[in-house]
Amino acid sequence: MRTWPWLQMAALVLALALFGESAHAAPLRLLVLGDSLSAGYGLAADEAFPARLQARLRSEGYDITVVNGGVSGDTSSDGLARLDWVVTGGIKAVIVELGANDALRGIDPSVTEAALSGIVKRLKERGIAVMLAGMLAPPNMGKDYARRFDAIYPALAQRYHVPLYPFFLKGVAARAGLNQRDGMHPTAKGVKVIVDNIAPAVKRFIATVAR
Repeated sequence: MRTWPWLQMAALVLALALFGESAHAAPLRLLVLGDSLSAGYGLAADEAFPARLQARLRSEGYDITVVNGGVSGDTSSDGLARLDWVVTGGIKAVIVELGANDALRGIDPSVTEAALSGIVKRLKERGIAVMLAGMLAPPNMGKDYARRFDAIYPALAQRYHVPLYPFFLKGVAARAGLNQRDGMHPTAKGVKVIVDNIAPAVKRFIATVAR
């Protein structure tokens, strides 16, 4: 049976098109589930942590979309309460940045640990990769409170076998030039320092995420 040349060419073009579609994976969608520190309180949208992290990773060749899931004022329990409706739309990985408001309000560390544990457990059950961004209690809360609170994040990372970035505000906390007038929320320069510090850990994290 004779095959017409134009049919052969059409079949080849179709095959190449289909191959191209299957070979081009969608960008990795990474959600930052957090509070005002990651939401970008007092900053323009493109100065917030998720936007700056996305820009940094893309500049280094990573095909990634970083979604801002931060809500100012959220405690860990608030994050757990909204988890199921915020982690949607093909999210493959989540950085959990919660706990600062718990410490500022003096919430019992056992409550914070239970909420963060619930978040990590639920995400892992859904097959979503998790990275914990740790927080440290402010000095005015006292040594006993700080000891109990600060231990939460390493314990959860070990329990659930997830990566931990020990202190989200490393290099920024208590530095006047990198924080807004309230002394708690980073400026745009402060966010840049956070991104510079955490980027290597995030790159190691996303390298393990199934696409």
